[in-house]
Amino acid sequence: MKMKFKQFLSLLIVLSVQLTFAQESTLSGKVTDTGGLPVPGANIIVKGTTISAQTNFDGDFTINAKKGQILIVSFVGMKTVEISGSSSMLIKLSDASNQLETVVVVGYGTQSKKKLTDNIARVTAKDIQQIPVSNVQNALVGKLAGVQITQTNGKVDGGINIRVRGAASISAGTQPLYVLDGIPLVTTNESSNGAPTNPLLTLSPNEIESIDVLKDASSAAIYGARGANGVVLITTKRGKEGKGMFSINLSQGVSQATNKRKWLNADQYIELFTEASINGLGDAVEAEDTFDFLAQGTDWRNREVDTDWQDTAFQDGFNTDADFSVSGGDANTRYFFSGAYNNTTGIINSNALERVTARTNVSHKVSDRFTAGMNLSFSRSKIDRIQDDNSFTTPLQAVAQSPLSPDRFEDGTANPNTLYANYLLAIDNSFWKTLMRRVTGKVYGEFKIIPSLKVNSDFSYDLLSQTEDAWYGKDSPFMATDGEAYATSVNNETYIYSNYLTFDKTFGEKHDINAVAGVEFNKFNRRFQSVTSIYFPNDSFQTVDGGAEVSAGSGNETDYTFVSQFGRITYSFDDKYIFKASIRRDGSSRFGKNERFGTFPAFSAGWIISEESFLKDNTTLTFLKLKGSWGKLGNAELGNFASRQLYGSNPYNLKSGLSFSQAGNDNLTWEKSTQIDFGVEFGLINRISVEADYYKKNTNGLLFSVPLALSSGATSINQNIGEVQSSGVEFTLNTKNIESANLKWNTSLNITTNESEVVSMPNNNKDIIGAFTINRVGENISSFFLAEYAGVDPANGDALYVKNTRNADGSLDKSTTNKYAEASRVVSGNPFPTLMTGMTNTINYKGIDLSFTFQGEWGASIYNSAGKYQSVAADYFDNQTIDQLDRWQNPGDITNVPQARLYGSNGTGESTRFLDKSDFVRLRNLTIGYSLSGSAIKELGMSSVRLYATGVNLLTFTNYSGYDPEARRDDAGIGEEFYSAPPARTIALGVNINF
Repeated sequence: MKMKFKQFLSLLIVLSVQLTFAQESTLSGKVTDTGGLPVPGANIIVKGTTISAQTNFDGDFTINAKKGQILIVSFVGMKTVEISGSSSMLIKLSDASNQLETVVVVGYGTQSKKKLTDNIARVTAKDIQQIPVSNVQNALVGKLAGVQITQTNGKVDGGINIRVRGAASISAGTQPLYVLDGIPLVTTNESSNGAPTNPLLTLSPNEIESIDVLKDASSAAIYGARGANGVVLITTKRGKEGKGMFSINLSQGVSQATNKRKWLNADQYIELFTEASINGLGDAVEAEDTFDFLAQGTDWRNREVDTDWQDTAFQDGFNTDADFSVSGGDANTRYFFSGAYNNTTGIINSNALERVTARTNVSHKVSDRFTAGMNLSFSRSKIDRIQDDNSFTTPLQAVAQSPLSPDRFEDGTANPNTLYANYLLAIDNSFWKTLMRRVTGKVYGEFKIIPSLKVNSDFSYDLLSQTEDAWYGKDSPFMATDGEAYATSVNNETYIYSNYLTFDKTFGEKHDINAVAGVEFNKFNRRFQSVTSIYFPNDSFQTVDGGAEVSAGSGNETDYTFVSQFGRITYSFDDKYIFKASIRRDGSSRFGKNERFGTFPAFSAGWIISEESFLKDNTTLTFLKLKGSWGKLGNAELGNFASRQLYGSNPYNLKSGLSFSQAGNDNLTWEKSTQIDFGVEFGLINRISVEADYYKKNTNGLLFSVPLALSSGATSINQNIGEVQSSGVEFTLNTKNIESANLKWNTSLNITTNESEVVSMPNNNKDIIGAFTINRVGENISSFFLAEYAGVDPANGDALYVKNTRNADGSLDKSTTNKYAEASRVVSGNPFPTLMTGMTNTINYKGIDLSFTFQGEWGASIYNSAGKYQSVAADYFDNQTIDQLDRWQNPGDITNVPQARLYGSNGTGESTRFLDKSDFVRLRNLTIGYSLSGSAIKELGMSSVRLYATGVNLLTFTNYSGYDPEARRDDAGIGEEFYSAPPARTIALGVNINF
């Protein structure tokens, strides 16, 4: 059949049109960073549609779009761009971490970094991901100016101390307020075994998008009565428009203690204690009799036993991390699902953590004006715990045992006849298990009344449920009742209703106004129960119902409420002049009825000088901003009933009764903090950015328990008396050292100084003296207060102390004495650092990435309150640190260790002998990774595969003589070490896979 010319022409036209349409509806391109390296996994979406694509490993993409359509290109950690579609595109994404337009969370809203007049420190997901630590806070160390983060000790469940711009209180809480996706979190320590737990163990780093720390009053005043110690805003990850992404991360690590101390071995122990017995008692009989007991039938004279008790207390730790996430969305619905598993075996015998977390974040655009969403997470953390540092059965106190004592007998059973209780008996015959469950959730709706005005309504809920189960078998130390079981259950729950309006509009192209106003109601409830039973038939019964007698039980319930109104307005003129004001009015059931409500205002201003005509086109000074702020904040962490007159149950002889337990104070209220902040930010040649701030924070109305006359019926009353002041300078430097096609090198450095001083005290500025510390006007908060050790008298080996008594003219008598009672205590040191720094370097070369963070602290001291047992030249039979071999032995010897005298109390007094500087520099984290390339990755459907190795606490440079300059006792005290475990040094290998 022949085709007519007309038919042929028609077919040709149709084919041409189809070909032209096909060519115009498919666009291709490449996405790279500013250095020319490809960005795999970048999302590309056609604006206003659901059409999307994703770059492959080489950064290439193809998308069904027409020329001229707007493409939105985004990637985590990089600045999103919009570009008009063309036939062949080269799209460069810049790093968002150092961009002035980076958006930070400011509480009930967001603000661009460029126009920020507050002082807010930020880290993002990429700053904390793949750091093998069991808690989120430890991943932040060294990365935030003005924020000190210290884990109490090396236990996997150890409490965390965070101080934002120094200590702002003496007797009330000092920890910041944590807000997760707008939910103020419960952070109550509910431990019953003497050592604190960290309630934020329930969070997994893999679900976190960013952490913003509000440091100054202007930023934190929106949280009013709870913002004086700073506010930590945690934002979780959310889905983004574009192709769905699946990511998985797997890692396995090993851990050891950062440091072990040197103790006497059997030879040294026998030598030192024999000499001490002769010096102290005139012969060696006491020492040899004790050696016989400690050896338990073994031949100590021939050194049959030489136990390294420290090695029994430590163990090799292991940690396994596995997490995944699925995210994506379109123009209407966005989703993020994640799950994580962590299993950590600690570096201390029988200490371990197992945690599982899950999160769902979903938002849906119901219409052009209404969006609804839900955030929901669950966490379960199981902890095998050990006793607090002050317990004889905690593993680290085993270092006090004699090396002559066997730790176990030949049959494997623990030796019960040691100098002190053998902790291995507790390991074998008891346990303490803590189970923490947390559920956090928020449902929210956002309705646009008009394009510039929207209303948000949120309902949030946080439940922290914890159970503890302790069992002690009949062979556990100090057991007199054939076994004991103890169980507790506590529920902490809080729910929050928040409703607020947000107005955001630009007038006349130069006037920008952003305003927020709202109300909030916060209700908290705590319910606690415990029960103890004794007399068990055998050790197979390990729960309360196995005991013959319930010997103790308790239960209580408490709650509090906050009701708040808040507002904030930010005005910007011509992108140069920024003014902000905020206010919050809080009312709380915690305070006296006459002082139930407080108002917390704040003001700040900024001038972006680089937008002025005389600097706008300057290629050297690319950015310059001056800023300042003033505001008032509160500290409401005073307890729920500190203002109330209380009566307690006081039964006698099976008869009920009441007794007066606390005097009431209707005028008691929160501690008040007034803060000022002045800062400058500038950028040079688009490669260097600097931020410097000076701050001063005065906190008055400190809560103190003031003594009352005995005739009042109560011993004391809570009052707001006293004032402290913290001040310092913060400096942050970010540099882009190298930016080329194959090599990128960025550095971030932060330096912080802080001085925290007591300004006034109750009772006419009377000193408040603790066991080793003092709060005195003009001195640092909780300064060390000790007798001054003066070394050793070279003539006779006596320990010497400086008298420091007052002379008639008011000066101090600096002569020495060998009588401890004649020496007066003096201010001797500061438990808090006065200088802190952190430096992070990030290097990328082709497929290789390297990052490392150094952390340093100076100015603090640590008091080893166990020193009078472990470093006193054999005063008693506790094993001694190796330095005690340098004791005085002959007239004329020059040493700092007194003569060894058994029971002689030669140098055992609490003094600066056991006080040591804790200055240190630490390689906090080191990570090296390699991203695989090649067709095999693409054929498996993967967009990227990265192998990495990472380490934490790899190197520590310090002159501190104890276990670790960051380790502190966990049962009590400020700035003390007491058989406190050092942190873990961890090395892990892992893989990241993205589909």
